[in-house]
Amino acid sequence: MPPTRRVLLLTCVLALLAACTANTSSPDSSSADASNGSAVSSADPAQADAVMKIVRDTMAESHLKAVIVRVTVDGKEIVTQALGESMTGVPATTDMHFRNGAVAISYVSTLLLQLVDEKKVSLDDTVSKWLPDIPHADRVTLRQLAQMTSGYVDYVIGNTEFDRALYAAPFRNWTPEELLAFATPKPLLYEPGTNWNYAHTNYVILGLALEKITGQPMTDLMQDKVLGPLGLDDTTDPGTAAIPEPVLHAFSSERREALQIPPGAPFYEESTYWNPSWTITHGAVQTTNIYDLHDTAVAIGTGELLSAESYEAMVSTDLRGKTTALPGCTTCFPQSEDYTYGLGLPIVGNWLMQNPLFSGSAAVEAYLPSQKIAVAVAVTYEPAAFDDTGAYKNEADRLFRKIGAQLAPTDAPPMAVG
Repeated sequence: MPPTRRVLLLTCVLALLAACTANTSSPDSSSADASNGSAVSSADPAQADAVMKIVRDTMAESHLKAVIVRVTVDGKEIVTQALGESMTGVPATTDMHFRNGAVAISYVSTLLLQLVDEKKVSLDDTVSKWLPDIPHADRVTLRQLAQMTSGYVDYVIGNTEFDRALYAAPFRNWTPEELLAFATPKPLLYEPGTNWNYAHTNYVILGLALEKITGQPMTDLMQDKVLGPLGLDDTTDPGTAAIPEPVLHAFSSERREALQIPPGAPFYEESTYWNPSWTITHGAVQTTNIYDLHDTAVAIGTGELLSAESYEAMVSTDLRGKTTALPGCTTCFPQSEDYTYGLGLPIVGNWLMQNPLFSGSAAVEAYLPSQKIAVAVAVTYEPAAFDDTGAYKNEADRLFRKIGAQLAPTDAPPMAVG
C-alpha cells in the first residue's frame, strides 16, 4: 500500500508506537461559551493558562491550522477555546462541527453491551446466528468483533486495492457490503480470540448484526439508545457527507502519491466533504462538536449507560501480555500498559480514549476515571504538517497527552513515540 495511507492510519491506530491566529475568547483564563457568547470563568485559571500554552506551542510546532479544545475536571470547566482558522479569514469557533470517526466505535460497543444487559444477546454468541452468509461468521463471536480479536483482515489498512479506490474517488458513497467484499473472503489472520488486530471490518459486521438482532436500523438505534439518552444533540449521522453549520473545514495533502504529485510541488486540497462512509458501519458515520466530544469522554469513561459488569468488560485490560506481532499483519502487536483495546475503546495507561484521524483532520476524547479529567481536542492542518509523501500524524493525540501530563502528572498518558 502507498506509504501515505499506511503512515496516517497507523498513526491513528498505533498512537503509542508511531502561535494562534484567531481566538474565540480573550487570551486570559476565561473560556468562550459558544451557546451564548458569554465568558465562563475557569475553575483553575493557572491550569487554563498552562493548557493554552501547550495548545499554542503545539500549533506552532506541528503546523496546525485550527485547534478546538475543551477540558474539565470533575465537571468543572478548565478551558473551552478555539484557536486558528477554519478557512482563510474565518476564525475557528467552539460551536463548529466536525467528523468524529472512531468515536462512534464506542457508541456501537455501548449499544451491544446494552443488549447484553437486557439479556437479548450474549457476548459469546456467534455472528452466524444473525449473519450466516458472512464468511467465518460461525467461528467469530460478538465479543471478538467488539474487541477486534476476530482475526478478520482489515479492508483499509494494508489493502492496496481499497486504498487506490478510496483516493481515486473520495466522494464515493460506500455500502457495508462493498466494504466487506475487500476483507471477509480472505482467510482469518489467526484463530479468533487468540490475538488482536485493528480492523474496521469488525465494526461494519457488528453494525449489521445489531440491526438483525433488534430489527431496527442503526441510525435509530444510535439515537434511541445512545445519543438521545446521553443528550448528544449535536452528534448525528446525516446519511450523506454533509456537516451541519457551522463547519470546521479540513484540508489535506494525503492524496499526493495517489495523484502522482511530485515531491516538493505545492499540493493542498479541501477535504472537508470527502465521503466518510468507509469509516464504520452505516448509521454510525457521524458529525459532532467539541461539547459532545467532551461529554462522550465522560459518559463512555464512566459507563453511564451500562451495568457495572458491562462497563468492566468494556474497559478490561485482559489483553495485556496475551497478543503478539504477526508476519503480514500490520496492526498486530503486543497489548501493554501503553495501549490496550477493551470493547470498543483503547486504554492508554489509565486513560480511556478514542483518537480518529482521516481526511485532513484529527480528534481525541479521553477520560481519566480516577481524577475525573475529561479532554476533548479537534485539529486541522497547515500544508507544512504533511511530509513529501502526504503523510501526517495525529497531532490531536499528541496534544491530549501533553494536556493529560499537565493535569495529572502522576497518572499521565504514555507519550507517543515519534
